[in-house]
Amino acid sequence: MKHLTNREEEIMEIFWEKGAIYVKDIVDVMPEPKPHYNTVSTIVRGLEEKGFVGHEQFGNTHRYHAVITREEFSKITIKNMVGKYFNKSYASVVSMFVEEENISIEEIKELIKQAKSVKNDSHE
Repeated sequence: MKHLTNREEEIMEIFWEKGAIYVKDIVDVMPEPKPHYNTVSTIVRGLEEKGFVGHEQFGNTHRYHAVITREEFSKITIKNMVGKYFNKSYASVVSMFVEEENISIEEIKELIKQAKSVKNDSHE
């Protein structure tokens, strides 16, 4: 899956929050200064080309919707980040959090416990 720009991610957040929506409604909910309608329309069409958004046609207008959930996007983004910055090593990610004191040993133990529980549940 392709990388998204900050503006594309901002628009995807609107899809995830609002559901199916028209471009004019996306512009309406965006913060000031609001981008031009044509700019948002171009970004949305780009998101569709990248496989993040689909549409339904109503006459001459399109109502767009996300075809990937926020959770799916998060998983893909994290996987890409680990591959790009941590040499595909999740252990390196955890190590970095420990070194930066962003996660405690107790939290790591809890994560291991949760992982074991999920793994055991998936084998039943």
